[in-house]
Amino acid sequence: MSNYSYIIKYIIVGDSGVGKSCLLLQFTDKRFYAGRELTIGVEFGTRFITVDGKQIKLQIWDTAGQESFRSITQSYYRGAAGALLVYDISRRESFEHISTWLADVQRHANPQTTVVLVGNKSDLEESQRQVSTEEAERFAKENGISLFLETSAKSSSNVEEVFVKTAEDVYEKIKAGVFTSNETSGIRLGPVQNSSLSEETQNGTCC
Repeated sequence: MSNYSYIIKYIIVGDSGVGKSCLLLQFTDKRFYAGRELTIGVEFGTRFITVDGKQIKLQIWDTAGQESFRSITQSYYRGAAGALLVYDISRRESFEHISTWLADVQRHANPQTTVVLVGNKSDLEESQRQVSTEEAERFAKENGISLFLETSAKSSSNVEEVFVKTAEDVYEKIKAGVFTSNETSGIRLGPVQNSSLSEETQNGTCC
């Protein structure tokens, strides 16, 4: 597909085993694979979505959660317009580590990066839950995270919403002039925007 307006880069971060790769697979391929091995380094996926009538290509980098890969994955924070911080609602320590992942994003990513808190594995029995929705909502509010959703990569619940709502927030920032199109912002112009800008320049309507 070559008729898209923007390319937006995401990163997915969080502890090992919280379901980051499964979220990506569910979003890009509409399938769930429980037998996935732990990510080594970084994995990559793409998908086209529509926001405000415009085609947008999402480039999504799924990072390894192991401490041994921390220095490698941190380089992928740079130039990310969206960052999904993922924890497992049935593993309290994965939620407690979110503050560390958030600090990494704040340290290495663009200050305008849209940060989203994601509580995965919402399909589990309530008796398995170790992190309440209310506690996660409170964490998000206290840390200036405007978007929080609980998802299930297994049932696909809210998976589409997480990626699309992140893109909508980024797009609003583009329209507001908060983000400019360059490598450090995590946003690049697609063929449609590039051609329209060229036409404006030729017609003398561009700045």
